Amino acid sequence: MPTRTIYVVDDDDAVRDSLRSLLAIHSNLLIHCYRSGSAFLEQVDELEPGVLLVDYHMPGVSGIDVLRDIDRSKFMTIMLTGHASVSLAMDVIRAGAVDFLEKPYEPKRLLDIVDATFERLEQNRAADARVAAAQAKVDRLSAREKAVLEGLIRGHANKVIAHELDISPRTVEIHRSKLMDKLEVSSLSEALRLSFAAGLVSIE
Repeated sequence: MPTRTIYVVDDDDAVRDSLRSLLAIHSNLLIHCYRSGSAFLEQVDELEPGVLLVDYHMPGVSGIDVLRDIDRSKFMTIMLTGHASVSLAMDVIRAGAVDFLEKPYEPKRLLDIVDATFERLEQNRAADARVAAAQAKVDRLSAREKAVLEGLIRGHANKVIAHELDISPRTVEIHRSKLMDKLEVSSLSEALRLSFAAGLVSIE
């Protein structure tokens, strides 16, 4: 089971202790607690990706301030509040929180939300890694190889690509073979899937 990291940011000592005790039932969970939003933000650049449990109402830097200052590709936030309302919930979601809970929270519901948030974070980061890997492979291509690939993406035959680029069909074949090697694929369909993953073309 992979190790996961969660950050608890709440100015109430009792709440932090309660959350730490509850979350500690997961042996694979690293729990870091902060007594203020500013204390968390002072270290945020050095922290590992993870889930953030943050109180909405804190003196100084509030939970919403924290939410607006973090990298949301690195952290997913669950907002805790003592006084929930529809308008507050909308503000929190607009600011980028994935969920919110009203205190006092039901322990099982909190744990379920934390688990679901970790799954979502891990899926997103895996998808980001796939995109980055695909982009790195596409970046290996020369300008002419990329032009040939774009022709293939449009469904053009080698002769059509040759005419568009003012080169011979044999040269298109050479570029096609080289780009397949650089992309580390063995078929056109694989090359197209990698191109989609790299954002070279959108599916509409």
